[in-house]
Amino acid sequence: MSDCRILLHGASGRMGRAIAQCADGLDGLQIVAAVSPDVPGVSLGTLAALPEPGPEVVASLDEVEQAFDVAIDFSRPDGTLALLERCRKSGAGLVVGTTGFTDQQRQQLELAASELPLCIAANFSIGVNVCLKLLREAASVLGDDYDVEIVEAHHRHKVDAPSGTALAMGEAVASGLDRQLSECAVYSREGHTGPRPDKAIGFATLRGGDIVGEHTVLFAGDGERIEISHRATNRNNFANGALRAAAWLRGRAPGLYNMTDVLGL
Repeated sequence: MSDCRILLHGASGRMGRAIAQCADGLDGLQIVAAVSPDVPGVSLGTLAALPEPGPEVVASLDEVEQAFDVAIDFSRPDGTLALLERCRKSGAGLVVGTTGFTDQQRQQLELAASELPLCIAANFSIGVNVCLKLLREAASVLGDDYDVEIVEAHHRHKVDAPSGTALAMGEAVASGLDRQLSECAVYSREGHTGPRPDKAIGFATLRGGDIVGEHTVLFAGDGERIEISHRATNRNNFANGALRAAAWLRGRAPGLYNMTDVLGL
């Protein structure tokens, strides 16, 4: 079988560069096009410090002439939606790692899954997705007797909060507790807040330095507490997961998939 041809959208970002580095020399995958409005004209190899030049980065999707099988997107929500239209027209699959979508934007993505294979994940790390499974099971067993707090930390440049991974962890916990996260999430506390509401799922956000990504879910009961944590020390685990998702998505029937599907969890 020929290589899976990949369009890398958001090539100049931290994740874009990590994906380019991890894809270099990987059997069965080839990045044939790269898009970033920040560094047009620069080769992807130069951008990611690779020995081979690779494709030239272009400023917009309108400049992409190469055919591709799957697009990998780590950009901004408005850029993702533009890429979605391109994938719908070409019949290509789409792997989305961008976060910070509004409910309306998220609905646009989900509706498009009837026309193309679409894999959306808040986090492509295999370890994080195992944590999501553990969190769902832990919440189901521990029940309402334990208070739940989610703490996440990222680098100073991250633009959305809480992180998509923290929200996914909240959804996993809420699912295990048979709750709706939208109805029980507490995202900020200040001043005289009063006692902690029953059945709340709290979030705390830290930003600073070059922290790649750290997440801890705390189940606090009377006399004990349980913590399930994931700490990323570099972005390669996310990049390798996104590439694995792209290879898995190629040739799939239209539908909305996630890393649980990719990993068979």
